[in-house]
Amino acid sequence: MSAQAGVRPAQGEAIRRRRDEVRTLDTHQSIRTGQEAPRAAYTLGIDIGTTAVKAILLSERDIVHQSSATHSLRSPQVGWAEEDAEQWWANTLRVVRETLEAAPEAAGQIAAIGVSGMVPALVLLDGDGRPLRATIQQNDARAVQELEEVRDALDQERLFARTGGYSNLQHVLPRLLWVRRHEPEIWARTRTVLGSYDYINYALTGVRALEMNWAVESGMYDIRTGEWLDDSLALLGADPELLPPVRPSGEIIGAVTEAAAAQTGLTAGIPVIAGSADHVASTLAAGITEPGELLIKFGGAGDLLYCMDEIRPDPQLFFDCHVFPDAYLLNGCMASSGSLVKWYAEQMLQDNSPDLFRRLDEEAARVAPGADGLIILPYFLGEKTPIFDPQARGVLMGLTLSHTRGHIFRAVLEAVIYGFRHHIEVLEGIGCRATRVLATNGGAKSRFWCQIAADVLGTEIRAYPGHPGSALGVAFLAGKTAGLYRDWKDIERFLTEYADYRPIPAHTAIYDEAYAVYRELYPLLKPQFERVNALYRDRTEAAQPPGASTTKGEHAS
Repeated sequence: MSAQAGVRPAQGEAIRRRRDEVRTLDTHQSIRTGQEAPRAAYTLGIDIGTTAVKAILLSERDIVHQSSATHSLRSPQVGWAEEDAEQWWANTLRVVRETLEAAPEAAGQIAAIGVSGMVPALVLLDGDGRPLRATIQQNDARAVQELEEVRDALDQERLFARTGGYSNLQHVLPRLLWVRRHEPEIWARTRTVLGSYDYINYALTGVRALEMNWAVESGMYDIRTGEWLDDSLALLGADPELLPPVRPSGEIIGAVTEAAAAQTGLTAGIPVIAGSADHVASTLAAGITEPGELLIKFGGAGDLLYCMDEIRPDPQLFFDCHVFPDAYLLNGCMASSGSLVKWYAEQMLQDNSPDLFRRLDEEAARVAPGADGLIILPYFLGEKTPIFDPQARGVLMGLTLSHTRGHIFRAVLEAVIYGFRHHIEVLEGIGCRATRVLATNGGAKSRFWCQIAADVLGTEIRAYPGHPGSALGVAFLAGKTAGLYRDWKDIERFLTEYADYRPIPAHTAIYDEAYAVYRELYPLLKPQFERVNALYRDRTEAAQPPGASTTKGEHAS
């Protein structure tokens, strides 16, 4: 199948039917007992993000309360990205308790709960449901050798036709093969593989299930038939029960258990839906339901999502099912975006003062567009779309003694938007032109960064600076399933705070020239990245004692 070939929703009937077979709930009844219950007036959304767990409580028309608890992404070796699933659960307990303390009237009136999160993160559980090691995140780039083996073993054109993508490091299979090879003692004890939000769902309900977009982005799932690929499972050599059943986003998978209720303060029996990939939930939360609408998401990783009404994957992008019926998403994902900004502040400046980013914006605003010739490649964790190169590395080009930290900060912000522009060029190259562009997540709070985005992209942008992002989207989805919201357009009730940005033509002209240099840098430097990585790899392998492994205990500090 060619990259241009499209499949109308009717042709993807199997996966659409699975997604649309969503259990709905009569909010006057208890899902567990069938007894009369008070009218449910609230819905709870939880998001497992790269840097924090967030919770949001919605009423029918208002955001009642928001809470967050931070955690850290760890990179113990070059290209690695790990987190602690048990810390996610601890943070979930904290934000839920804080929410119920702030709104005690909601405790017995929550209609449903939805959880979103990073995808496809890997959580490996033993037979008792305990995590065996630190999670392997979606932007982890360790499984380079395993990826090459998978590419050699599987017919890549057939794989693209069935999954919507060629083998890449975001896929689940290479990372599972890495665990099997390098951590055999962990692999031997692994009984279940879950994603980030699937793990929190399991902690809440005791039900092991995978949400549909985890499966779609795994690279092992047929996006038209809704089945796991036999050849991928055979290559892994694992028990098929390692992967739990796949559920549509809005389907109720279970209810809050007595044990989870005791830990969280929630009422036992509250229904929990399968949830959503964070970027998909953010797309709904921005009100994107029409073909041609485009979201740029300034998160820890940078996401760009284009809405369409047909199954038409492209090899340079990821593909997702929208939670909105009969809609799909082409998804560009940059491995480091907001995480690059955070790295610069924490590691280079070593400054965690609360007004740091305001001051950096002010310093960078005094620098001309293009940062006086300083251009950065933002590939600090390798890169996913559209180049799919785990060995790519961050580069500061054009640095001189006249450059200040304001120059570097501006160049960091510009680099992320250059990455978004690259993705938009890919979309336009396959005939997908944006009818409107929206922006959400942390970077949307910066008027300075949003203006850079409008200037670099040469288009008007509507940004939602106080937008809760994924937590809002998944809370609304849970409420839609529960009947608290009757129409998908009801999401617009929560989109009242926004700012519009228009490009400044003189700035756009400068950025056109700087962007051309940006695009030429990667092809020129690509041959050198492998040599640089080999230098580091040889040094670390020589320093590592024989038999060293990467168990959870070694990374728990």
